[in-house]
Amino acid sequence: MTIGDVRIRRTRLFVVVAAVAACSAVLWLSRSYTFYFDEWSFILTAPDWTWATYLEPHNEHPSMLLRIIYAALLNTVGLRSYLPYMIVLLLLHLANVVLVFEVIRRRAGDLIGIGAAVVLLVLGTGWEDILWAFQMAWLASIALGLAAILALQARSTPARTAFAAGAITASLMFSGIGLVFAIVAALLLFLTPGRRRDLLWLAPTGVALVAWYLAFGRLGTHPNPQPTAANVFLVPQYALWGLSQSASGLIGETGWVGAPILGAAVAALALTWSRRRPDPTALSLAVAVVAFYVITGLTRAQLGYEQSGASRYEYIGAVLWLILLADAARDIPWRGTWRPAIVACLFLMSFNSGVLLFSFAAAKVVVMQRQVSDLQALAAERNDPCLRPDGAVDPLVMPFVTGPALYYRAIDRYGDPSAGLPVTDRADFERARHNLVSGGCG
Repeated sequence: MTIGDVRIRRTRLFVVVAAVAACSAVLWLSRSYTFYFDEWSFILTAPDWTWATYLEPHNEHPSMLLRIIYAALLNTVGLRSYLPYMIVLLLLHLANVVLVFEVIRRRAGDLIGIGAAVVLLVLGTGWEDILWAFQMAWLASIALGLAAILALQARSTPARTAFAAGAITASLMFSGIGLVFAIVAALLLFLTPGRRRDLLWLAPTGVALVAWYLAFGRLGTHPNPQPTAANVFLVPQYALWGLSQSASGLIGETGWVGAPILGAAVAALALTWSRRRPDPTALSLAVAVVAFYVITGLTRAQLGYEQSGASRYEYIGAVLWLILLADAARDIPWRGTWRPAIVACLFLMSFNSGVLLFSFAAAKVVVMQRQVSDLQALAAERNDPCLRPDGAVDPLVMPFVTGPALYYRAIDRYGDPSAGLPVTDRADFERARHNLVSGGCG
């Protein structure tokens, strides 16, 4: 008997209950969080948004549906509480956990599906996507991509294929991460006998994506320094590092330990595929996880190969690795000492990752205290005649707030996120006030 043969009753209920409990705990840990970094680029410009704004990229990413969600939240709950934004993020994380479980359960059995769901649920190396509401765009892209994979893995019908094509389109409208799942869907259809004609369902999405890029996407903001043709030569190291970090991230580890773990993961897949021919889904996912880091490297490799191990990329890579490695794990024996050994390994992986996630959640509280102090400094200096029109309150934490006027306009319309909160970082509060006023004035 192998792990893939194990059947457990009410597994879906267990996964959903565990996911709700863990996401509720994260919500409690994030109760003191507030708006941060890129979010302010949306908040400050939201009053001026037109229909054309929704088509503009954020950095290089299409962000139509993300802007719609932020517009809806800003015009309802406003800036008075960050909890509604975190709730949306964590609902998407919960959806990803359940969808990963469903995809793997159908491929490798109940027990492996539960294990993969638990690993993703407390993925400490992917903390940025779990603790920052703005990452709802990426999590939504992943959720819709996983839904498309589920639909395409089921018995082929026009309705399921149309649903998958629609999910891929929506995934791309949240962020460029949808491109990863577009690759999976296209390859899956191409490699499945009798389904190549279904590629036509993706043709309108491809045409729309190209049209959007030519009209809007190519005008997106690139990182500094700008990417160059030299990135082509930097991509191999960038991609290998990213693959190693996302593989080792499954056990809550990063750094050079990722190299042997990547080697072990590749060896496990090679051994499994030598015994059993990989199906179209496995091949498509293998191509997609490599393509993700290659495509990202073409625009990011100039920042250094270590950048591919950024936390926000770890989550995406982990999702793809979990589904891929499930194929190899389903052949592991489930008897004798194998049982406690497997349970112990899963516990250690999850515990290590969960502790890492908790540590990052606690560390972010300190960053949020500095952010709140900056917001309170803006409130304190609002009527100061020495206030500089171009005062940058905190270039490190609030690089998008380079003019107080837009900030005051936003809080007048959506509410003040710092209202009623005590100053907990007095040193930063005073430093922020100093940054806002002209020296020698008054």
